[in-house]
Order: sequence, then C-alpha cells, then structure tokens
Amino acid sequence: MGSIPGGAAGLHKVTRARFALLLACCAWIAAASGLCAAEPKTKLGPAVSVQQSHEYLQTHRAPDYWALSPYYAPQATGSACSLAAIAMLVNALRGLPARAADPLVTQKTLLDAVKNDAWAQQTAEGGAGVTWEELERYVRLSLAAFGLDAQVETLKPRDDLPATLDEVRRVLAENERDDSDLVLVYFNQGVLTGDWDGPHISPIAAYDAERRRVLIMDVDRQWYIPYWSSDAMLLAAMRRAAPAGRGRLAGETGGLVRVILSRPR
Repeated sequence: MGSIPGGAAGLHKVTRARFALLLACCAWIAAASGLCAAEPKTKLGPAVSVQQSHEYLQTHRAPDYWALSPYYAPQATGSACSLAAIAMLVNALRGLPARAADPLVTQKTLLDAVKNDAWAQQTAEGGAGVTWEELERYVRLSLAAFGLDAQVETLKPRDDLPATLDEVRRVLAENERDDSDLVLVYFNQGVLTGDWDGPHISPIAAYDAERRRVLIMDVDRQWYIPYWSSDAMLLAAMRRAAPAGRGRLAGETGGLVRVILSRPR
C-alpha cells in the first residue's frame, strides 16, 4: 500500500489547501448571488413612458403636446435644461415661421438673442444651472427677445396639502384647454424617474385630468423620452429641495411657470 508524501504533515497541507479552495469557491458563489439579487434600477422608476401609455393622445385633442412636439429638443449640455425648455416654449408659441428664410429658435440663437452672460455660463457644460427665480427671469427675457406679447404666471407650492394639490390641478387643467399657453416645470427629476436627485426643467406636454397624471416632455434626451407621472408626484417633485451637494442650487424648490399669449393665435 502506498504512503502520502510527507506523512501526516503532508496530509494536513493537502487538507488545508482543499479547505482554502472550498472557502474561496463559497465566497465567489456568495458574491455572484449578491450581484444577481441586486436588481438594476428601471429606466423611469415610478413614471410611465409615452410609448407604454399613449391612449390619451389618441382620444383627446392634447393641444400642448402637438404644439411642443415638433420642437422637442435635447438639452445641449448637462446644465442646459432651461435653455432647451425655453427654446421649445418660444418655438411653440411663435409657431412655424411663414418665410423660408426665417429659422427656428435653437438654444444657441436663444442665448445670442437674450445676450445674458450669466445664463450662458450657467448653462455651459459643467455650468451650475439656474435657480427658480432665474428661470422666471430668463423666460421673460426670452419672450421679449422674440417679440412675444405674453403674460407670465408662476405657482410655487409651499406645502403638499390637498388645497395646494387642487391648485396645481387647476393650473394644469386650464393649460390643457388650448395651445395659447404653455407651462414649464422646475422639479426634482429623481422624484419622478427614481434616479438623479437634483433640480431640472422641462415643458409639460399634456394633462390627463381624469387619471390625474401629467406628461413631462423631458429635455434630458440622453436618458429619457416623454413620461407620465401622477400630479401628486409632480407636486412632491416641485417641493423636494435640491440636496447640499448641488452647489448654488442647494435648497432650491420648484414650481410651475405658465406663459399665456396676450393675443391667442
């Protein structure tokens, strides 16, 4: 009968080596199981994409959606959501120019027309973004730059009480009646999409009052397409303050900016 090389000491070494290998295998299996168990985030979190739910647009006039959609544009930089949203708004309120030589409004031509250095810096790549008060100011400057005679109304919710939600619903329902007025929303994007926790700006494309949900035409086109969210979630998104890590925007909360043409088309 043969013997194990090294006697008992050799047997102990072989046993320890096998035991170490077994532990390593167990650790690898546990790590792999953990990776499998960690479900990746869904693209839109609690929101619903317009592709998944488009019946409202098929059964209602949805005038704001059709006014905005021809001019739907991605923000030019990671900080240019205000530029993209306001450019869409100006284009939609002006309508398609009658003459072939007249261009549409782009984010660059909007900046050139407004001539505001602070806005240019805030919306450049790596820029700090705009505050709620600055959004209202830049909307007014943009309307003036393109000769649009319009009123600007704002609703900045100060709480999440039922009366406040009723007021949000009233504004959204009035806005849905025709395309002579449009609404931009300043909101925490992550509340609606379950992802980035920070302030963002986009146009509201439609409001389904029966189902109490709002269609956000998100200008963050690198990541999103238009999506539906409940109006209650929209209120929560407007109310959520930007976290401390957002620099000059830390603590900012949002609201609705409604632009109403003085002489409807």
